[in-house]
Amino acid sequence: MSSHVSRTARSKAGALVVSAAALLGTGLLHPAPAAAAGPAPSGTPARATAAVLDLDGTSRTPAIHGEDEAYDTASIVKVDILAALLLRAQDEGRQLTERERERAEPMIRRSDNAAANALWRQIGRAPGLAAANKRLGLTSTKGGPGAKWGLTRTTASDQIRLLRAVFDTGGTAREGSGGLSATSRAYIRTLMRQVVPEQTWGVSAIGGAGSGPALKNGWLQRNTTGRWDVNSVGQVTVEGHRYLVAVLSDGSASMGDGVSLVERTARAAVR
Repeated sequence: MSSHVSRTARSKAGALVVSAAALLGTGLLHPAPAAAAGPAPSGTPARATAAVLDLDGTSRTPAIHGEDEAYDTASIVKVDILAALLLRAQDEGRQLTERERERAEPMIRRSDNAAANALWRQIGRAPGLAAANKRLGLTSTKGGPGAKWGLTRTTASDQIRLLRAVFDTGGTAREGSGGLSATSRAYIRTLMRQVVPEQTWGVSAIGGAGSGPALKNGWLQRNTTGRWDVNSVGQVTVEGHRYLVAVLSDGSASMGDGVSLVERTARAAVR
Protein backbone atom coordinates (compact mmCIF):
# COMPACT_ATOMS: atom_id res chain seq x y z
CA MET A 1 0.00 0.00 0.00
CA SER A 2 2.76 2.45 0.90
CA SER A 3 4.64 1.99 -2.38
CA HIS A 4 1.39 2.38 -4.33
CA VAL A 5 0.62 5.61 -2.52
CA SER A 6 4.14 6.91 -3.20
CA ARG A 7 3.85 6.15 -6.93
CA THR A 8 0.46 7.87 -7.04
CA ALA A 9 1.80 10.85 -5.16
CA ARG A 10 4.79 11.21 -7.47
CA SER A 11 2.46 11.12 -10.47
CA LYS A 12 0.26 13.82 -8.97
CA ALA A 13 3.27 15.84 -8.00
CA GLY A 14 4.55 15.72 -11.56
CA ALA A 15 1.26 17.06 -12.84
CA LEU A 16 1.40 19.87 -10.33
CA VAL A 17 4.92 20.83 -11.38
CA VAL A 18 3.68 21.19 -14.95
CA SER A 19 0.73 23.33 -13.83
CA ALA A 20 2.98 25.43 -11.60
CA ALA A 21 4.33 27.30 -14.61
CA ALA A 22 0.97 28.98 -15.00
CA LEU A 23 1.15 30.27 -11.45
CA LEU A 24 4.57 31.87 -11.45
CA GLY A 25 3.28 35.41 -11.85
CA THR A 26 0.79 35.33 -9.01
CA GLY A 27 3.10 36.07 -6.10
CA LEU A 28 3.51 32.56 -4.68
CA LEU A 29 5.68 30.45 -6.95
CA HIS A 30 9.11 31.77 -7.87
CA PRO A 31 11.06 30.17 -10.72
CA ALA A 32 14.67 29.25 -10.09
CA PRO A 33 17.12 31.57 -11.85
CA ALA A 34 18.66 30.30 -15.07
CA ALA A 35 21.91 29.51 -13.27
CA ALA A 36 20.02 27.06 -11.04
CA ALA A 37 18.67 24.99 -13.92
CA GLY A 38 19.40 21.26 -13.71
CA PRO A 39 20.09 19.48 -10.41
CA ALA A 40 19.41 21.47 -7.27
CA PRO A 41 22.52 22.55 -5.38
CA SER A 42 23.75 20.27 -2.64
CA GLY A 43 24.84 21.24 0.85
CA THR A 44 21.53 21.83 2.65
CA PRO A 45 19.65 18.56 3.19
CA ALA A 46 15.88 18.42 3.07
CA ARG A 47 14.21 18.57 6.46
CA ALA A 48 10.69 17.95 7.72
CA THR A 49 8.72 18.39 10.91
CA ALA A 50 5.38 16.80 11.78
CA ALA A 51 2.88 17.57 14.51
CA VAL A 52 0.05 15.14 15.30
CA LEU A 53 -2.95 15.47 17.60
CA ASP A 54 -5.43 12.65 18.27
CA LEU A 55 -8.80 14.41 18.46
CA ASP A 56 -10.33 11.32 20.04
CA GLY A 57 -7.64 11.14 22.72
CA THR A 58 -7.51 12.95 26.04
CA SER A 59 -4.59 15.29 25.40
CA ARG A 60 -4.74 18.54 23.49
CA THR A 61 -0.95 18.79 23.23
CA PRO A 62 0.35 17.59 19.85
CA ALA A 63 3.22 15.16 19.49
CA ILE A 64 6.08 16.78 17.58
CA HIS A 65 8.36 14.76 15.31
CA GLY A 66 11.50 16.68 14.39
CA GLU A 67 12.49 20.21 15.35
CA ASP A 68 9.50 22.54 15.69
CA GLU A 69 11.12 25.28 13.64
CA ALA A 70 9.65 27.84 11.25
CA TYR A 71 9.04 26.99 7.60
CA ASP A 72 7.51 28.84 4.65
CA THR A 73 3.80 28.07 4.41
CA ALA A 74 3.36 28.23 0.64
CA SER A 75 -0.34 27.56 -0.03
CA ILE A 76 -1.30 26.02 3.30
CA VAL A 77 -1.67 29.64 4.49
CA LYS A 78 -4.85 29.80 2.43
CA VAL A 79 -6.71 28.06 5.26
CA ASP A 80 -5.50 30.82 7.59
CA ILE A 81 -6.52 33.51 5.09
CA LEU A 82 -10.02 32.04 4.90
CA ALA A 83 -10.25 31.85 8.70
CA ALA A 84 -9.30 35.53 8.92
CA LEU A 85 -11.93 36.42 6.31
CA LEU A 86 -14.61 34.50 8.22
CA LEU A 87 -13.69 36.20 11.49
CA ARG A 88 -14.14 39.59 9.83
CA ALA A 89 -17.56 38.53 8.54
CA GLN A 90 -18.52 37.24 12.01
CA ASP A 91 -17.53 40.56 13.56
CA GLU A 92 -19.79 42.34 11.06
CA GLY A 93 -22.66 39.97 11.85
CA ARG A 94 -22.96 38.60 8.32
CA GLN A 95 -22.25 35.63 6.08
CA LEU A 96 -19.67 35.77 3.33
CA THR A 97 -20.83 37.62 0.25
CA GLU A 98 -21.26 35.84 -3.06
CA ARG A 99 -18.06 37.45 -4.32
CA GLU A 100 -16.13 36.33 -1.25
CA ARG A 101 -17.33 32.77 -1.73
CA GLU A 102 -16.39 32.90 -5.41
CA ARG A 103 -12.83 33.56 -4.23
CA ALA A 104 -12.70 31.43 -1.08
CA GLU A 105 -13.88 28.21 -2.68
CA PRO A 106 -11.35 27.96 -5.54
CA MET A 107 -8.63 29.22 -3.18
CA ILE A 108 -9.05 26.10 -1.05
CA ARG A 109 -10.36 23.53 -3.53
CA ARG A 110 -7.99 24.33 -6.43
CA SER A 111 -5.36 26.39 -4.60
CA ASP A 112 -6.20 29.35 -6.84
CA ASN A 113 -3.56 32.03 -6.34
CA ALA A 114 -5.43 34.93 -7.91
CA ALA A 115 -8.24 34.36 -5.41
CA ALA A 116 -5.71 34.23 -2.57
CA ASN A 117 -4.14 37.50 -3.74
CA ALA A 118 -7.52 39.23 -3.57
CA LEU A 119 -8.47 37.84 -0.16
CA TRP A 120 -4.98 38.52 1.26
CA ARG A 121 -5.52 42.18 0.41
CA GLN A 122 -9.05 42.09 1.82
CA ILE A 123 -8.00 40.75 5.23
CA GLY A 124 -5.28 43.42 5.51
CA ARG A 125 -2.30 41.26 4.51
CA ALA A 126 0.14 40.29 7.28
CA PRO A 127 -1.29 42.62 9.98
CA GLY A 128 -4.79 41.28 9.35
CA LEU A 129 -3.54 37.71 9.50
CA ALA A 130 -1.74 38.44 12.77
CA ALA A 131 -4.90 39.88 14.34
CA ALA A 132 -6.90 36.80 13.35
CA ASN A 133 -4.21 34.42 14.55
CA LYS A 134 -4.11 36.07 17.95
CA ARG A 135 -7.79 35.21 18.34
CA LEU A 136 -7.23 31.68 17.07
CA GLY A 137 -4.40 30.98 19.50
CA LEU A 138 -1.50 30.84 17.03
CA THR A 139 1.78 32.02 18.51
CA SER A 140 4.51 31.32 15.94
CA THR A 141 3.14 32.42 12.57
CA LYS A 142 4.30 35.59 10.81
CA GLY A 143 2.66 36.83 7.63
CA GLY A 144 4.70 37.16 4.46
CA PRO A 145 6.03 40.55 3.34
CA GLY A 146 3.79 42.71 1.19
CA ALA A 147 1.82 40.66 -1.31
CA LYS A 148 3.86 37.48 -0.72
CA TRP A 149 1.44 35.49 1.40
CA GLY A 150 3.26 32.28 0.38
CA LEU A 151 6.29 33.42 2.37
CA THR A 152 4.35 33.46 5.62
CA ARG A 153 6.41 31.58 8.23
CA THR A 154 4.87 29.04 10.59
CA THR A 155 5.61 25.99 12.72
CA ALA A 156 4.00 22.56 12.71
CA SER A 157 2.66 23.10 16.23
CA ASP A 158 1.05 26.40 15.18
CA GLN A 159 -0.62 24.65 12.26
CA ILE A 160 -2.15 22.20 14.74
CA ARG A 161 -3.49 25.21 16.64
CA LEU A 162 -5.10 26.43 13.43
CA LEU A 163 -6.49 22.98 12.64
CA ARG A 164 -7.94 22.78 16.16
CA ALA A 165 -9.69 26.09 15.53
CA VAL A 166 -11.31 24.46 12.49
CA PHE A 167 -11.85 20.80 13.50
CA ASP A 168 -12.07 20.73 17.29
CA THR A 169 -15.38 21.25 19.04
CA GLY A 170 -14.20 23.92 21.47
CA GLY A 171 -13.63 27.60 20.97
CA THR A 172 -16.87 28.68 19.35
CA ALA A 173 -16.78 32.46 19.33
CA ARG A 174 -19.13 35.02 20.67
CA GLU A 175 -19.83 37.55 17.94
CA GLY A 176 -16.96 40.00 17.66
CA SER A 177 -14.50 38.06 19.80
CA GLY A 178 -12.79 34.72 20.19
CA GLY A 179 -12.49 32.10 17.47
CA LEU A 180 -14.48 30.71 14.60
CA SER A 181 -18.19 30.05 14.92
CA ALA A 182 -19.59 26.57 14.30
CA THR A 183 -20.87 27.74 10.90
CA SER A 184 -17.48 29.12 9.91
CA ARG A 185 -15.69 25.95 11.02
CA ALA A 186 -18.09 23.79 9.04
CA TYR A 187 -17.54 25.90 5.91
CA ILE A 188 -13.75 25.52 6.05
CA ARG A 189 -14.01 21.78 6.75
CA THR A 190 -16.33 21.32 3.77
CA LEU A 191 -13.94 23.04 1.37
CA MET A 192 -10.95 21.09 2.69
CA ARG A 193 -12.85 17.87 1.94
CA GLN A 194 -13.45 19.02 -1.65
CA VAL A 195 -9.84 19.58 -2.74
CA VAL A 196 -9.40 18.54 -6.38
CA PRO A 197 -8.10 14.98 -6.80
CA GLU A 198 -4.68 15.94 -8.17
CA GLN A 199 -3.98 17.84 -4.94
CA THR A 200 -5.00 15.10 -2.50
CA TRP A 201 -1.48 13.95 -1.68
CA GLY A 202 0.36 14.55 1.59
CA VAL A 203 -1.36 13.79 4.89
CA SER A 204 -4.10 11.89 3.05
CA ALA A 205 -1.53 9.12 2.42
CA ILE A 206 -2.02 7.90 5.99
CA GLY A 207 -5.82 7.66 5.93
CA GLY A 208 -7.67 4.43 5.34
CA ALA A 209 -10.06 3.82 2.48
CA GLY A 210 -13.19 5.92 2.84
CA SER A 211 -11.65 7.98 5.61
CA GLY A 212 -12.67 11.23 3.92
CA PRO A 213 -9.54 13.31 4.53
CA ALA A 214 -9.81 17.08 4.74
CA LEU A 215 -6.59 18.79 3.76
CA LYS A 216 -4.71 21.68 2.19
CA ASN A 217 -1.29 21.35 0.59
CA GLY A 218 1.35 23.87 -0.36
CA TRP A 219 4.38 23.81 -2.63
CA LEU A 220 6.90 26.50 -3.49
CA GLN A 221 10.19 26.51 -5.36
CA ARG A 222 12.64 29.03 -3.91
CA ASN A 223 14.35 31.18 -6.51
CA THR A 224 17.55 31.48 -4.43
CA THR A 225 18.28 27.74 -4.31
CA GLY A 226 15.94 26.02 -6.73
CA ARG A 227 14.84 23.80 -3.84
CA TRP A 228 11.25 23.11 -2.83
CA ASP A 229 9.10 23.82 0.21
CA VAL A 230 6.34 21.18 0.34
CA ASN A 231 3.71 21.11 3.11
CA SER A 232 0.48 19.32 3.96
CA VAL A 233 -2.03 19.89 6.76
CA GLY A 234 -5.41 18.41 7.57
CA GLN A 235 -7.53 15.84 9.35
CA VAL A 236 -7.40 12.11 8.62
CA THR A 237 -9.06 9.09 10.20
CA VAL A 238 -6.92 6.07 11.07
CA GLU A 239 -8.38 2.99 12.79
CA GLY A 240 -11.37 4.99 13.96
CA HIS A 241 -9.36 7.86 15.42
CA ARG A 242 -9.44 11.37 13.97
CA TYR A 243 -5.99 12.90 13.76
CA LEU A 244 -4.94 16.46 13.02
CA VAL A 245 -1.66 16.29 11.12
CA ALA A 246 0.67 19.05 9.96
CA VAL A 247 3.84 18.24 8.02
CA LEU A 248 6.17 21.04 6.92
CA SER A 249 9.27 20.52 4.82
CA ASP A 250 11.90 22.40 2.87
CA GLY A 251 15.11 21.76 0.95
CA SER A 252 13.84 19.02 -1.40
CA ALA A 253 15.54 18.81 -4.79
CA SER A 254 12.20 18.43 -6.58
CA MET A 255 8.53 18.70 -5.81
CA GLY A 256 8.17 14.94 -6.16
CA ASP A 257 10.90 14.42 -3.59
CA GLY A 258 9.13 16.85 -1.28
CA VAL A 259 5.80 15.05 -1.60
CA SER A 260 7.49 11.71 -0.82
CA LEU A 261 9.25 13.23 2.20
CA VAL A 262 5.99 14.71 3.52
CA GLU A 263 4.13 11.42 3.13
CA ARG A 264 6.88 9.35 4.76
CA THR A 265 7.04 11.80 7.64
CA ALA A 266 3.27 11.82 8.08
CA ARG A 267 3.02 8.02 8.18
CA ALA A 268 5.89 7.72 10.64
CA ALA A 269 4.43 10.41 12.91
CA VAL A 270 1.00 8.81 13.14
CA ARG A 271 2.48 5.34 13.71
